[in-house]
Amino acid sequence: MTSIAAPRRIDGRAPNQLRPVKIVPDYLKFAEGSVLIRVGDTRVICAVTIEDRVPPFLRGRGTGWVTAEYSMLPRAGTERSQREASTGRIGGRTHEIQRLIGRSLRSVVDLSKLGERSITLDCDVIQADGGTRTASITGAYVALARAMRRYGMPHLLVGQVGAVSVGISGGQLLLDLNYAEDSSAEVDFNVVMLDSGDFVEVQGTAEHKAFSREQMNQMVELAGAGIRQLFELQKAAIEAPAGE
Repeated sequence: MTSIAAPRRIDGRAPNQLRPVKIVPDYLKFAEGSVLIRVGDTRVICAVTIEDRVPPFLRGRGTGWVTAEYSMLPRAGTERSQREASTGRIGGRTHEIQRLIGRSLRSVVDLSKLGERSITLDCDVIQADGGTRTASITGAYVALARAMRRYGMPHLLVGQVGAVSVGISGGQLLLDLNYAEDSSAEVDFNVVMLDSGDFVEVQGTAEHKAFSREQMNQMVELAGAGIRQLFELQKAAIEAPAGE
């Protein structure tokens, strides 16, 4: 019997294939750690700042903190978006993504041994074609790991974290959706996973049609397979010589 190959996606990928990923370490000169992560046509600059202070609610407790800020350039997308600074407030989507990035990176840092230090992860999207929050998490981990190595604190990282999107479009499971796929998908998920196999977050939404428990399990498995590939790319970028 002749097998029928799964149809190719609009960018030529197989359904279970990641977009091309490139992580450029030390992208910024002055940050404690930084990368440019490219996931297909999505580009995010991730930078780490380490400061010897903590938020007021942690003062005197001897523990540290990890937080994140996320933003998108006005022309990161196909049309200009208004700078949130000009409106005087952070939008709901931005706030949600910042919190997601922060808790994802806190999950792999031993805050009790960090001392009264704060680590801020700045993730700035310079070009958006879907998956900006997952690219931010994946890139921010590399920037953080390089910063911790640079400042003699790699032992405070207690795990590795990466993220990817999955979805269902046309009844087909897809890994790492670009914007065109995400905007038309019946179901889309964002999955954040540790190298232990445990999950930090699984965000899933049925946009047009409810999904079954079996489909949910399949999407989580597909995401896990993709994130394990990202782990290998992260390791290579973390171990790259300084300045490369």
